[in-house]
Amino acid sequence: MRRIVGMVLGVVAVVLVVVLVLGTLQRKLIYFPFGDVPAPQHVGLGGTTSVTFPTADGLTLNGWFIPAEHEPAWFTVIVFNGNAGNRSFRAPLGRVLHERGIATLLFDYRGYGENPGAPTERGLVVDSRAAREYVLSRSDVDPKRLVYFGESLGSALAAGLAAEYPPAALILRSPFTSLAEVGRFHYPFLPVRWLLRDRFATIDRIAHVRCPLLIIAGDSDRIVPLAESRRLYEAASPPKRLKVVGGADHNDDALLAGTEMIDAIVQFLRGMSTSV
Repeated sequence: MRRIVGMVLGVVAVVLVVVLVLGTLQRKLIYFPFGDVPAPQHVGLGGTTSVTFPTADGLTLNGWFIPAEHEPAWFTVIVFNGNAGNRSFRAPLGRVLHERGIATLLFDYRGYGENPGAPTERGLVVDSRAAREYVLSRSDVDPKRLVYFGESLGSALAAGLAAEYPPAALILRSPFTSLAEVGRFHYPFLPVRWLLRDRFATIDRIAHVRCPLLIIAGDSDRIVPLAESRRLYEAASPPKRLKVVGGADHNDDALLAGTEMIDAIVQFLRGMSTSV
């Protein structure tokens, strides 16, 4: 009997240590920033302008503004990155949008790229607002043709900003209902809901979005299950569209700048271009 009790106590102790470690280091398990950012021409973005802009809490963020191939731009897109890398990882997306007549802002959150600070949900919300303010300060941007594009974790930021400051359209790629739900999917044996400080509850924000919405997801996504993106789509108000890319995993090229995804974006924007 004592042996069984000892084994149980040992398991409990291990679980408590794991919970303590995850509670303390969870942000290192959420955010994966890369520091070195190459020059834009080294990632195929000739003609790109390096820009900086301030945040409301005193930081300076770096980004790239990629003009459309032919001016004036058809639309201008702000890209809200996922949790890993830096803006150079999204260069293929910026390049393809450029070729389709769409201007793009690629920028890094605090703690990513060469930016100061450390990422938190609250901080990234501040960064998102700053990116919008910067884009709207440009004389070559039509405020009525501003689009937010959120990728994975960035989908929560884009949806929150859209609820607060409605754009012409909102595009979410591989979005989830909340970070807690994704965590529960990957770690069903842990009390993720209790542990998380940064929750990224997109499901709460999408209910307040009133602009046209396009959701893009891969049906082989092993990080954000397709069911998560479908649940978010079902919770959103119309007008809305769902594009499922067959065979695409979370980090596949098909969901970065693949032809099927880009064609869906162009078709979506074309369908609403006469109304803006």
